[in-house]
Amino acid sequence: MLNDRQKEAVETTEGPLLILAGAGAGKTKTVTHRILNLIRKGVVPRNILAITFTNKAAKEMRERVDKLLSEDMPINRPIYMGDRPFVSTFHALGVHIIKQQSHKIGLTRHFTIYDRSDSKRAIKDAVEGLGLDPKQFEPGIILNAISRQKGDGITNVAFREKAHDYFSTVVADVWDRYEATLKKEKSLDFDDLLLKAMLLLKNHADIREYYSSLWQYIHVDEYQDTNKVQYDIVKLLAEKNKNICVVGDIDQNIYSWRGATIHNILNFEKDYPMAKIILLEENYRSTQTILSAANNVIEKNKLRRDKTLFTKNGEGEKIDLTVTYTEADEAQAIVEQIMDIIALENGTRKTEPREIAILYRANFQSRALEEAFLKNEVPYQILGTRFFDRKEVKDVLSFIRASLNRESAGDMVRIINVPPRGIGKATMMKVLANQTATLGPALKTKVNAFLALLDRIKKVAETEVPSMLVKYVMRETGLEKALKDGTAEDQEKLENLRELVSVAAQYDALDVTVADEIGADSGTKNGTETESVKITAVEKLLENASLATDQDELEKDNNAVKLMTVHASKGLEFDYVFISGLEEDLFPHKRLNEGAVTQAEEEEERRLFYVAITRARKKVFLSWAQIRTIFGSQKVNTPSQFITDIGPGLIDESFEDKPVRRSFFINF
Repeated sequence: MLNDRQKEAVETTEGPLLILAGAGAGKTKTVTHRILNLIRKGVVPRNILAITFTNKAAKEMRERVDKLLSEDMPINRPIYMGDRPFVSTFHALGVHIIKQQSHKIGLTRHFTIYDRSDSKRAIKDAVEGLGLDPKQFEPGIILNAISRQKGDGITNVAFREKAHDYFSTVVADVWDRYEATLKKEKSLDFDDLLLKAMLLLKNHADIREYYSSLWQYIHVDEYQDTNKVQYDIVKLLAEKNKNICVVGDIDQNIYSWRGATIHNILNFEKDYPMAKIILLEENYRSTQTILSAANNVIEKNKLRRDKTLFTKNGEGEKIDLTVTYTEADEAQAIVEQIMDIIALENGTRKTEPREIAILYRANFQSRALEEAFLKNEVPYQILGTRFFDRKEVKDVLSFIRASLNRESAGDMVRIINVPPRGIGKATMMKVLANQTATLGPALKTKVNAFLALLDRIKKVAETEVPSMLVKYVMRETGLEKALKDGTAEDQEKLENLRELVSVAAQYDALDVTVADEIGADSGTKNGTETESVKITAVEKLLENASLATDQDELEKDNNAVKLMTVHASKGLEFDYVFISGLEEDLFPHKRLNEGAVTQAEEEEERRLFYVAITRARKKVFLSWAQIRTIFGSQKVNTPSQFITDIGPGLIDESFEDKPVRRSFFINF
């Protein structure tokens, strides 16, 4: 059942609509039922677009839409309706548009998507190519600068025009070389997936007309998290029909550090003067105690729209606050509380470990927690290492990508000696420069064998299903044999590759066709025409592997307590949530060697705490340590201001017994 506000949003189908949805207020349910209602009214499913941020959110929305449509009898009479809306993340949408329009920007459909390590490698090469020291001009810092500019919709050409100081000029020089490398290798980095798609829409009227006519009804989830280039993509697509529905929560804007701007959602009415605004304030996730605490905290922010979350779930338990002596004591106290929560009762667990999460502001906090989990033999999982980032998994995928795109130097460098085949760096450079004819007989034999292997892999990629292809690569490259005969660590790597086979098998039955646009130079009506283009299952596997995120690791049935940063927890929910390290300068966070915290930074930290609290369904546990070791020095702490923001009567406070014979000194 939909509540009155949700029904109003579902039935408002024409023109711009802003849905301000609080945490746990059923925004996905509202959007999916709105899509169902549009189709019931006669809108063709393929004319509906829904965009969100994470693969997990896109998958959930896609599954809910499929379920609603397949179970709706009026829609499926007299025959089953197989057409579906396009539900995607922003980056997957960018890949979709770029692949269809790849000829417009000098790419093939098999372009490679750089991950961060690929980008840092290319940036480092560019720095060294300019005769600069990578230790002085750290590639990661330069990459971050370039990434931020791309997120603002700025190209290297535009950036050079405004580069007037020394560092900016260096960044511009490095960026030019970096772009040349990407072009040579027929590759794009992660930011290009959005930037290039936006530029295609902006600079090509025929492409913009095609997609705005195709997607006549647009939905955008988590609109408060959009950056400039994502905002531009949405605005260009909605320009023609103005049928745009954005859903978001100003109080959950926590990504300014990666370019997200709260002003996109605050200025929605200026962009679309006829916009209707609907507030969703009824929460279906948490207890009233949790929501009251969240309301207490967030109402101190000025840059927001007033809304108050409420629920019919009941008051629930009070919030638990534990004060400990050190971070080790804090970790032990948390684990002991968790052991009580998951203890057996009449032969069954009261709560499964997977329903518990520990959130922290900074990654370094996980160390003490891990030690406590290991000591007490409680299962845990740290969110942060992607399956597709594991070396052996990347190796297999690189073999496949290199077979389809020989210009991908990053993939070629990665695999040319995997397993070791006696090809040195000088030889490798000659292979990349197509100078194999200059090699001696022995080296030429080795290189030719490697290139022949890539030819065989390409043939299998074009004829076999993905799972068979992965098995073939494992066998023919010698990876499987090398790992099978290796150490215990190698056995674990082999298990990861076997898991990759299972992942690939999910694509074996994939049969997808898309409308592909032929460019304006075809001489067709309005400069465009469409044709059916097959997206191979292998393409889809490689694309999804490149777009995978940390949250995708949660798809596995790993019955363990989850440890993660608050930023990583966005969009997730658990029965029990522990928020650790609630100390001034840690949460709210103050960066080292920086000046006073600005009001904008302070408000974002408060929004971050609001997000942390509202991840919980049943109960929240807060904790802080009086002493914490940071960068090798003990720091005496005061409790976070966020604790005192929470109103009276909502918190139960307890102090852990201080250890005997411990002392500390303060040097004034």
